[in-house]
This record gives sequence, C-alpha cells and structure tokens, in this order.
Amino acid sequence: MSVRPPSASRRAARARSAAAALVALAAAPAQAAAAAEGRFPWEWLIVVPALAALVLLWRLGGDHRSLGGSRRRRRGGAQPLAQAAFPPTEADTQVDTQVDTQLDPRTVEPHRRIGPYLIERDIGRGAMGMVLLGRDLRSGDSVAIKTMALGREFHGAALEEARDRFFREAEMAGRLHHPDIVGVREAGEEGGTAYIAMELLNGRDLSEHAQPSRLLPVPQVLQMMARVARALAYAHRQGVTHRDIKPANIMIEPRSGMVKVTDFGIARIMDSSQTRTGLVLGTPSFMSPEQMAGSRVDGRSDLYSLGVTLFQLLTGQLPHRADSMAELIRSIGNDAAPDVRVLRPELSEALANVVALALEKRVEVRYADGDALAADLEAVAALLGPAPDAPVDAPAATDAPRSGAAGPPEAAEAGHNL
Repeated sequence: MSVRPPSASRRAARARSAAAALVALAAAPAQAAAAAEGRFPWEWLIVVPALAALVLLWRLGGDHRSLGGSRRRRRGGAQPLAQAAFPPTEADTQVDTQVDTQLDPRTVEPHRRIGPYLIERDIGRGAMGMVLLGRDLRSGDSVAIKTMALGREFHGAALEEARDRFFREAEMAGRLHHPDIVGVREAGEEGGTAYIAMELLNGRDLSEHAQPSRLLPVPQVLQMMARVARALAYAHRQGVTHRDIKPANIMIEPRSGMVKVTDFGIARIMDSSQTRTGLVLGTPSFMSPEQMAGSRVDGRSDLYSLGVTLFQLLTGQLPHRADSMAELIRSIGNDAAPDVRVLRPELSEALANVVALALEKRVEVRYADGDALAADLEAVAALLGPAPDAPVDAPAATDAPRSGAAGPPEAAEAGHNL
C-alpha cells in the first residue's frame, strides 16, 4: 500500500485545528481574570491573533520543509548510461527505502514526471512495476519507461547490490545496437523507483502465438526465430547474456516486419544474490538445465531458452511440464525433451533435429552460438518456401553476424558443438 504526502487542504485543516486548540488553552486564564474583575478581556485582541498566526506559520512551515526535503531527495533524475553505475551510500539507501513508499510504480498517475519524462499513461504491468508511455521533455520523443521499485523488493545490502546491478546491466543493454534488439535510451532513479527509458514499439509479443489455437505458419516462425538467434549472437559477442528468453520478451509487428528482443538484463537486475526467493532468476519453464541448477551460464543458455520458445511456437506446448516446481526442476535437468513430431507429425525431420539440438542438455553438444542456430533455421525455412505475411528481411546489424550457413543437422548430436 502506497503512502502519499498529505494534501495542501489537509495540512491547512490540521493547522487550523491546532491553532484553535492552542488559542482556547491560552485564552482561558485571561477570560477567567477578566470575569473576576467584571470587565471585557481586551488583551485577547492582541495576544490571541498573534498566537494563532505563530501556530499557523509553524505548522505550514514544517510541512513545507518536509515536502521540500522529499523533493530534493527525488531530484536524482536520469543518468547517462555511460555514467550510470554509482555505488550508493548507506544514507542514500535509507532515503530511497523511505521515499519509495510515496512513489509506487504500480499507481503512477498520468501527467506526472519521472526524471525528464512526462508520463501519459500506463501500457503494461509487471510484478515489480509498470511499463509507462512517456514523452521526453527534451526532445519530444515518445518512449516506453519500465519502472522497478527496488526499495520495495530489496533491503539493506541487497538493495545496494540491486541498485548497482541495475545501472550496470542498463549500461550494458544500452551499448547493444542491433536492429532486432530494443534500444535503451537511458536509466535513472526517481524517488526510490528505478526506471529504464526504451524505444517505443508498436506491436505485440509472441505469447499469444504460443497457444495451440493461435500458432503462426511454420516458415514465419522459423524466420523470426532465426532473426532472434542472430540478435542473441550479436549480444553474446558483446558479453551480454539475456537470461530470460521467452515469447513474452519477443515483440513483433508483421506489417512492418519488426522483430525485437526486449528486456536485456532485466532478469539479472531483478536478482540480487542469485536467489531472492529461493529460485534462480528467469522464467523456470524456459531455463536451461545449468541455469536451473544455479551454475554459471553463457550465451548457450539463451539458445536453450530460444529452443524452448521455438518448441512452444511450433506446438503450443512446453517441452517440460510438471505439477510442482520440484518436478519441473527434475524434468528439465534429467528428461529429454519430446520430439516435436509427436505433437505435430507433419513437421520435417530436419526441423525436429534443429529443435532437439537447441534443447540439448549437455552444454558442450548444444549449439555453440546463435549464428549456427540461425543458419540451420534458415536452411529448413528455405526448404518450406516463403512464409505468408512473413516479416521482411532484417537490416544489417552494427556488428554484422558471421556469414555462412550450414545445412540442417542430420541428428541431435551432429555439428555445432565446438
């Protein structure tokens, strides 16, 4: 529950009540003395108004100083990504934890400011905050702003670590310049709420097409997943691992051909010591075995998650399902994923092999990089012919992917395991 500062009318009412009580208390002796002498208490005309004025000034002045201090604490604003990682002091941590109760990212009102951005409305909600539609007051550009109430989720040393990680991960995400990765403009902190300003996307995520009744044509799925694989290859070459690849973090707009990977670094930002709630970071059903085990992960873990995404977009089901978290962890770590042809017999053996290799539990056997996975997906897609209403070809990346495409693997153990 958020606690907001008292309004001006409430402050004035409180001041008037306090003044009236003090005036009555001070006037009582004078009134009694005047009554005993049988005269009118003329001293009231001087003492009482002066006393009331002093009380009003004291009450309103105290509230003004309090609110002014709150405003000063909130004035941190946006920080350029290249200068964003500042180690917080203990005093900063205490202030942010207090002020966070006043700025709840899940109840942000329209037409208020967060840093240099004017908030117009909310466009999405999450467990830790909201996605807001904002306008950059410096340039006039519309942006998407993702908020995270770090002070609401972390405390003490964990809050300091989460804040430091937030700016570090946001800075790394801001260095990614690829046409199929959402652009990060800057990161900042306002009133204990951390935020990331990103390019505004017109489209929808792929989660609705992970349902059996809403599956996309197979060639279109393969082309989109190939683009995501190449975007991941680019990010991995920059030393950035996503850690939470899933349909909800892939945005598409078929008419323009847009395919964008979103939320780079968000999963790691939300984790403070690799086990905030007893689970490793990420979305459990899409985690690789090594990520589920809490081991150190690299880009190949993202490719496993992309394999789960591919499986779901082709079949409308997850490769591993369980009634409990313990059973899900055991299944991901030990059970082989089912062949996609069990659920869709019309799919080709070549495609089944690609999915199986992406879902390989042994890291050293799995696809070594996203370019290799993309090449195999493109090769299978070429055998199927053009996709109806498929996205247009992706433009060249700032860091162009390596050329050369290998044919589809003949078996799950074949190739791409260097």
